[in-house]
Amino acid sequence: MGVLKIPFSENVIAGFENSEDAGVYRTGPDTAIVQTVDFITPVVDDPYTYGCIAAANSLSDIFAMGAGVLTALNIVAYDSCNVTKEMLSAILQGGMDKVAEAGGVILGGHTVEDMEMKYGLSVTGIVHPEKVVRNNTSKPGDKLIITKPLGSGVITTAWKGDTCETEHIEKAAAWMSELNKKASEAAVLTGVNAMTDITGFGLAGHLKEMTGQSKGAMIHFNSLPLMDGAIKYASMNLFPGGSVRNEKHFGRFYNTGDLNETERMILFDAQTSGGLLIAVCPSKADELLDSLNNSGVSCAAVIGEVNDHKGNVTVLK
Repeated sequence: MGVLKIPFSENVIAGFENSEDAGVYRTGPDTAIVQTVDFITPVVDDPYTYGCIAAANSLSDIFAMGAGVLTALNIVAYDSCNVTKEMLSAILQGGMDKVAEAGGVILGGHTVEDMEMKYGLSVTGIVHPEKVVRNNTSKPGDKLIITKPLGSGVITTAWKGDTCETEHIEKAAAWMSELNKKASEAAVLTGVNAMTDITGFGLAGHLKEMTGQSKGAMIHFNSLPLMDGAIKYASMNLFPGGSVRNEKHFGRFYNTGDLNETERMILFDAQTSGGLLIAVCPSKADELLDSLNNSGVSCAAVIGEVNDHKGNVTVLK
């Protein structure tokens, strides 16, 4: 496969070049559109809840850029022999309700038949061109704040293997259904240096994108909020394939000598509709935490800080 010849436009604020969470295109001196697309296979039994989670996951990239949601288009692939019209309607209603909660509207979409169920959204958001929040502009000394607990990868894998306790998958579903809208708004209002959402690359992968090769970080494992059951299923090695790939790709950048193997793999666990990872200067960290808590983001926690250890992350207990 040859190298892609990516067209240039002076209106592109964020494109392919820096692994940003979404693309940003300037449409005027005070306006830019933010675009992203994502879809997932089912992670819970209930069709409506699955629709909510898939939509929240798709919308998250807009919030990670510090933007607001305008419109969305449904993306649906389903097996008509096993997915009834009632089930499909419930999935779409879940998505529609989450888009409405985000402040946007669904304008339509596209549906195809497939052997495996998939649902997600193509989302368009809006932001001022000078207020785009990037994922790679953290600074040494910044405090790192996470807004949702980790563990959805191992918990949903346990669910798929009929190993997960009902209480654990229900609590995980509630976390995955929660929008990052309030957390994003609090971050933008406070003023932060960088922000991303924790999804398929896990905490470790998305933190590595945030620090790049010019910076590093130190994380305190015992400060990480974890979903109920996450350690239990991690100790059973019920990680999805994406978590294993994350460890192979990003593991060389992580010094985790204080952790056992179960704890280490939690860092790489591929998340679905995870929280935001925010880099904020130390003088604003308490203000941001207060703002997050006051807006209902109940799990926000400082988990470490950015440093100048180029390309490496140290994880302490």
